[in-house]
Amino acid sequence: MKIDPYLFFNGRCEEAIEFYRLALGAKLEFMMRNSESPEPPPPGMLPPGSEHKIMHASLHIGGALVMMSDGMCDGNLAFKGFSLSLDCPDADAAREAFAALADGGRVKMPLAKTFWAPLFGMVEDRFGVGWMVGVSDDAR
Repeated sequence: MKIDPYLFFNGRCEEAIEFYRLALGAKLEFMMRNSESPEPPPPGMLPPGSEHKIMHASLHIGGALVMMSDGMCDGNLAFKGFSLSLDCPDADAAREAFAALADGGRVKMPLAKTFWAPLFGMVEDRFGVGWMVGVSDDAR
């Protein structure tokens, strides 16, 4: 079994894809817009004007797959109760990723040495996605 996160950006998915591509070097694996679906959505499922919104996309960030969508485009963008953990190969990579994710976002815990890692910090990006950025002990 395997778990892959699936994030719903309520109309901002395309912006998020570009942000993660630039901030973290994410690679777009697949993207399909609502208008490209082989089957029409059930009546009333999508709001009018969302034909060009993203039905499904998948990105590779490092060795992880992150799936995403514009979702229902209902304007309720909220990511609560979880964070994505980004284990960087060294301190420079952690500082670069942390700064990129913090651009337009909010630092919750600045990068610093902790008892469990040589460098660790928490940030909420411009979309409200929580990230825990660090360098594992074995990467020293």
